[in-house]
Amino acid sequence: MKNFIRTLACAAALVVSSGGNAVAAEDYPSKPIRLVVPFPPGGSIDMVSRLLGQKLSEDLRQPVIVDNRPGASGNIGMDLVAKSPKDGYTLVMAPFSVATNAHLFEKLPFDPLKDLAPIIRVADQPNVLIVNSTKVTAKSVPELVSYLKANPGKLSFGTSGIGNPQDLSARVFMRATGTDMVNVAYKGGAPALADLVGGHVDLMFETSPTAVPYVKSGKLKALAVTSDKRLPTLPDVPTVAEAGIADFKAVYWMGLLAPGGTPPAIVQKLNAAAQKVLAAPDFQKQLTEISLSPAGGSAADFGAFIRSESAFYAKLIKELDIPRQ
Repeated sequence: MKNFIRTLACAAALVVSSGGNAVAAEDYPSKPIRLVVPFPPGGSIDMVSRLLGQKLSEDLRQPVIVDNRPGASGNIGMDLVAKSPKDGYTLVMAPFSVATNAHLFEKLPFDPLKDLAPIIRVADQPNVLIVNSTKVTAKSVPELVSYLKANPGKLSFGTSGIGNPQDLSARVFMRATGTDMVNVAYKGGAPALADLVGGHVDLMFETSPTAVPYVKSGKLKALAVTSDKRLPTLPDVPTVAEAGIADFKAVYWMGLLAPGGTPPAIVQKLNAAAQKVLAAPDFQKQLTEISLSPAGGSAADFGAFIRSESAFYAKLIKELDIPRQ
């Protein structure tokens, strides 16, 4: 009899819990949503977060407040969200490092694949190979490769940190061309770019939204882009593959995630709202203007993509012999 009563109690609790989640999802959102950006203001992830947040707030009828929490290659902001209540009111716009940091750090305070719930992949961004033209006289990738082969270790490239997009693109480029450059890691993309303009480093594989304005202003010269297609904002700049390095492609991404365990109905509601934003011509135009491509797909699609990217980068990081931090 006691076992029977205990079973009934458990069943009742399950029904109440399920009903509570359904009600919570139906009423969601009923207060402002915090969107954590794990990088400083001004970068591509921050730009997209503010654009998306504004559109989501219109659709969801609640403010979406961007909260910049930079540090540790995005780990500080992602960890904050991973440990937040599982109610859909704290989200993160995570970079591709949600798939790589587990392979770059000895120990993380959270499990990226378990403690964060994928909502949607928002945008893709390639890098642009930019040079200080007063330091690097090469006007094309073949000319740059010829110089590097004749002068191993003479040129330097700036990055925003080990294992970040600039770093990985440069390492893959050196492996593909059999060349060698000096890696100069900074605490962020902004100081690296400042030193590139100042001539303290020679080149960078910088993310497209940040690189393009420097190219258009004439401060830096673009030799190639790392996507498989040319950028609409730099139509005269070839891809690295077009420039003669076959199959070279390095495209990075950003996406929206919630704390792991967030009710599926809330995740679905956020996915549907974001899909609507991503499909809007004005939002697509805004992304194109900052040299990004809209992504999209279901939450399940994004989850499978992150797992696939994690496996890919685990292998690549090992092949490139990048030390753990």
